Amino acid sequence: MDCLDGSPRQFVNFKKDDFEADWIKVAEWRFGQVYQVKLKIWREKYALKSFDTTLCADNFYRKIVDEASNIAKLKFKYIMSIYGLCTEATAVVMEYMSNGSLNNLLASHTLMWPKKFQMIHEASMGMNFLHSMKPPLLHLNLKTSNILLDDHLHIKISDFGLIHWEEDMSKMLFMERLTARGNISYIPPETFTPCPNPPETTFDVYSFGIVMWEILTQQKPYAGCSVTTVLLQVSQGKRPCMEMIPEQKPLECEQMISIMEQCWEQDCYKRPQFSDTLRKTEALSEVLKIPGPIHPDKNNDVGQKLDYPCLVSPKHKITLPEMPEFPSDNQYCKDSILYLLSQKDFSSFRKSVKREHVSTQFSGKKRLLHYTVASGDAESVKHVLNLGAEVNCVTVRGYTPLIVAVLHRLHDIISLLLEHGAVATQGDEDQWTPLHFATQNGDDRTVRLLLDKGAVADAQEKSGWMPLHLACQNGHETVVRLLLSRLSEEAVVQREEVQGRTPLHLASTYGHLNIARLLLSQGADPNSTDSSLSTALHLSAAQGHNRVVRQLLTNGADTNSPNSRGYSPLHLAALKGHAGICRQLLSNGAMPDSRTVQGWTPMHLAALRGHEAMVVQLQSEGGCVNARGENGWTPLHLACHQNEPEVVAKLLGANADPNVTEDSEGWTPLHVACISSSFPSVLHLISQHADVNAVNAGKATPLHLAAQHGCVPIVKALLLNEADRTMLDSSGSTALNEAQRCEKWEIVQLLEKGC
Repeated sequence: MDCLDGSPRQFVNFKKDDFEADWIKVAEWRFGQVYQVKLKIWREKYALKSFDTTLCADNFYRKIVDEASNIAKLKFKYIMSIYGLCTEATAVVMEYMSNGSLNNLLASHTLMWPKKFQMIHEASMGMNFLHSMKPPLLHLNLKTSNILLDDHLHIKISDFGLIHWEEDMSKMLFMERLTARGNISYIPPETFTPCPNPPETTFDVYSFGIVMWEILTQQKPYAGCSVTTVLLQVSQGKRPCMEMIPEQKPLECEQMISIMEQCWEQDCYKRPQFSDTLRKTEALSEVLKIPGPIHPDKNNDVGQKLDYPCLVSPKHKITLPEMPEFPSDNQYCKDSILYLLSQKDFSSFRKSVKREHVSTQFSGKKRLLHYTVASGDAESVKHVLNLGAEVNCVTVRGYTPLIVAVLHRLHDIISLLLEHGAVATQGDEDQWTPLHFATQNGDDRTVRLLLDKGAVADAQEKSGWMPLHLACQNGHETVVRLLLSRLSEEAVVQREEVQGRTPLHLASTYGHLNIARLLLSQGADPNSTDSSLSTALHLSAAQGHNRVVRQLLTNGADTNSPNSRGYSPLHLAALKGHAGICRQLLSNGAMPDSRTVQGWTPMHLAALRGHEAMVVQLQSEGGCVNARGENGWTPLHLACHQNEPEVVAKLLGANADPNVTEDSEGWTPLHVACISSSFPSVLHLISQHADVNAVNAGKATPLHLAAQHGCVPIVKALLLNEADRTMLDSSGSTALNEAQRCEKWEIVQLLEKGC
């Protein structure tokens, strides 16, 4: 393994032998494959993206090699890290993202609205970072398959910097390169014009608008349309169908839709910059209470990815046997039996259909019975069955006619199929049985019918979800009662295979009080933990479900149980600002100074998020205002860093030490407030006798830092309170020298006046 700069953590040219022998192929793309590999020396997982050079035109891989070392220097939370190359395998070595692409997740799981908003915001953060480069780094290949997901479903932008506009390049050649990667849906209309201008940042903004639509709808844009059709529609100002956005959506979704429409504006000059978009998406995400990372200093993320419930559940992209479209002048189609079904001419259909038709296989391995069931006419279904149709025939995705009937809620046809031998336990390719689909829909009539005909109440699909999990998550109380009547006590607490969540976890996460109460009465364990050691109390406390929390506490839930990161339910409630829940937990024995793995108390987290009422409440219950977390950071340090002056005032009023120093660099809260340009916090600290001439490990005073960051009011406040402008830092610089170095000329004038 050759380190290009001598550091194993910098840009590296890996050898094949540096990796263990078992390379696991996790994806295939147009020009190669992606493998999960494990580095022998560090025992860490990486992604190795190989390039088939016979398919890559114009020395594409060679260009990537030339660019890779520069791209690898970019480090940001929401963009993919590149660690080096493996030239022996013509591959790039990158950060491994365990949950694959957003494209795959959208197709396989249902995302709750908070998670959708979070992902949109995180994507805007990543793109804003790329565009903030000088000059801006254009992605030109932004799509859901190039947005990847980590263990906790946080996103990272990948494959940026791989497509370039080159001087003298024709629009035609540029278009060919884009469409070769399947990007037609993401290309803005100005690219289709003969105008020779190169793409600008507005190109990526348009692509981001399409990505937003995909996240909101969980559908593919322009599905089934040819490249030519998409070109024509986009050129004429048409965009993906807005009606595909679910009707049941939060009020904030209208604002998110407005942002999306601005991003895909026909006139590229009307599209917003990502710096503006991320502020708006951040505000909307906050409204829906999305948990986020915490950043107590610019070099060290002292927070961690919290173990919140994944706001997703198994989902099927259903491909139902809908009637094909027939040209109006096609006589053959008019005479076909499918055409008669499409026109709902059921009488003619029954007269025309013959025994040989029932075994005909249509696209996707669909049979005539699938189409007849989808038509909704029970008499026609009975007729086709009497002609010998196989009642349990399956499509390419494993859908039986019974599954199709369940999805359409065709109760009479469901009964008819079951009478003719339809197997109630037969699942599709993902092992979703008819009972799973009926439960997801909240169709208690079908659930009862299926259970009476032999459906297995505790059947698990491939991820381990039982119908009861789905009913509890979606709040279908009647269905839950039906399922519980057929389940053993053991099955009531059956764990979900991947995340380890029980039905009680899911009911608690989504605030379904009656269901939680019902499960507890049936013996569900309130202290059962999922794979992250979170209990139902952790999840309901984080989501703000007061009544569920009260019910769990009544049933013996442990208030101090730590999850895998050491977070108690009180930590999560404090972080999210749920005052009522904090009060309940504290009155039920929650320890106000319990610590996470990184040493954070609930007060640290309340201060971090600006919940001043929570700080007061915790302090009144014995919480320590001077508790030290990782690197010695106190709640006061965090409040100053986050520019939360109200919290600073509350902490100081509760006797927080204004001159406490953190461990690693010796920073006082006043130092932190100065680098955060938090003028009100500076005033609060000075009023409580903070030392204006305190020095950190680098001998920098608050005045040095205020001069560097160019905050005139803070410099004036420090000078008025006897800040010593002659003090030297470890490099021998005064505050004046720092202001000159940073070209803060107004501050230079202020400091020169006293010289």
